[in-house]
Amino acid sequence: MSSVHWWQNAVVYQVYVRSFSDSDGDGVGDLEGVRSRLGYLELLGVDALWLTPFFTSPMADHGYDVADPRSVDPVFGDLRTFDALVTDAHEHGLRVMIDLVPNHTSTEHEWFRAALDSVPGSPERARYHFRRGRGEEGELPPNNWTSVFGGPAWTRALDLDAAGEWAPGGWYLHLLSPDQPDLNWTNPEVWADLEKTLRFWLDRGIDGFRVHMAHGMSKPDGLPDNRGGDEGGAVGLLAPIDGDPRFDHDGVHDVHRMIRAVLDHYPGRTAIGEITVGDDERFARYVRSDELHLGFNFRLLQAPFDAAAVREAIEHSLAAVKWAGAAPTWTLSNHDAPRPVSRYGGGALGRARARAMTLVELALPGAVCLYNGEELGLPDAELPDAELQDPIWELSGHAERGRDSCRVPMPWEGDAPGHGFTSGQPWLPMPPEYGELTVAGQLEDTTSTLSLIRRAVELRKTHPAFTGDGVEWFGAPSGCLAFRRAGSTLVCALNTSNNAVPLPPGDLLLASGPLNGNLLPPDTAAWLA
Repeated sequence: MSSVHWWQNAVVYQVYVRSFSDSDGDGVGDLEGVRSRLGYLELLGVDALWLTPFFTSPMADHGYDVADPRSVDPVFGDLRTFDALVTDAHEHGLRVMIDLVPNHTSTEHEWFRAALDSVPGSPERARYHFRRGRGEEGELPPNNWTSVFGGPAWTRALDLDAAGEWAPGGWYLHLLSPDQPDLNWTNPEVWADLEKTLRFWLDRGIDGFRVHMAHGMSKPDGLPDNRGGDEGGAVGLLAPIDGDPRFDHDGVHDVHRMIRAVLDHYPGRTAIGEITVGDDERFARYVRSDELHLGFNFRLLQAPFDAAAVREAIEHSLAAVKWAGAAPTWTLSNHDAPRPVSRYGGGALGRARARAMTLVELALPGAVCLYNGEELGLPDAELPDAELQDPIWELSGHAERGRDSCRVPMPWEGDAPGHGFTSGQPWLPMPPEYGELTVAGQLEDTTSTLSLIRRAVELRKTHPAFTGDGVEWFGAPSGCLAFRRAGSTLVCALNTSNNAVPLPPGDLLLASGPLNGNLLPPDTAAWLA
């Protein structure tokens, strides 16, 4: 890379706004709550925060069903609060990124309400994908596409019949829930509205966007059936679906070129895409020099705790951006995936493995994204059925429990039920074990996960060994891996085997757990230089 921009090696902290910090006691996190915790993020050492949607929304999908993309929902605050948050974040040395949701709107968006009140073929309906159904009376969905959340990707609307009465008629497309109708990206009004949204927030001083479902938007002509079959169930938001006509259509790259063209008028701003495309070459197209700056590919997140699988994920992730000359982006956790502690086995074992994997990702070249609570080693919460709020739970016919377990609020200090997150009742119940993992408690414990990650982020930013764009692999015992940052002296070793192994040569910088003399124990990683 000929020049280094801030986002190419940034540590970005994802704030799931409704679960981060509640300032008014209603049990839901808000922008003023985020603002009150900026000192903590500065102490953690991250470079930027990414805010999940806080826009006006009926909250059918907790904000990803956007009714007005250029406003703040009252549950989160108002534009004045947002502006103060951006100003204060910059004073703390933190950049601010926000979500961009271009694939769909809410059914409460003024465009969709107008579409439902309009006749088939009207300009109002042309902003979305309305189609006549199959079957003699149009009683069947227009194709066999399924929703990512489960069930059909089509919901029947109302049309005017010959007598001028409203009756079931056409269908509208929604790749997520029925409350999130897909926009029609062949419509110029859709393009113009997104550009308006981009400029609205950029003019308010934000530093970039995370593009939701960046492999979506464009649809193939005629909306052909998915020849892979109609699975009928939820497939998972982060699962690569190569060859699926619903996603990764070539026209999506024109959308990203438009986004990039706008950003290029605002120096120092960036866009990172959520790109669930498994093929390395097709992924690389999203991060070409005239498209997105960065892209999440989730290979590392999806890899099991196994040295060979982790190495393969790293190699593919590096290969997927090398062709385009972009920086890789790494994450182990977000609001759509089980937390690492639970994913790697739960309890003390899962926490040890999560700590080790965090050192692996922070040793790699490129950008890293941490999800709020990851630095505390939080596990997924076990929630009773009655508390589940994710639309996946209902849309999958209770076959999939959804993502609520990784969205439980942050424990800051004190006792249940709010643990400093709220003075009221948290919107999702916080499990008893969260009381042992609070920020306040971990700040005082030099062996805590929070202290480990603070130290790792500090070393990553200040130690001269953290340079170079690639990795060089060393030979390692079975079940282990070791790599060096290309052109530097930093070595990272990971032991996923059942036996302690000798450490590579070098001076120890940091280890994810206690060492056994010159041996690296199982479920442990270490940095050396």
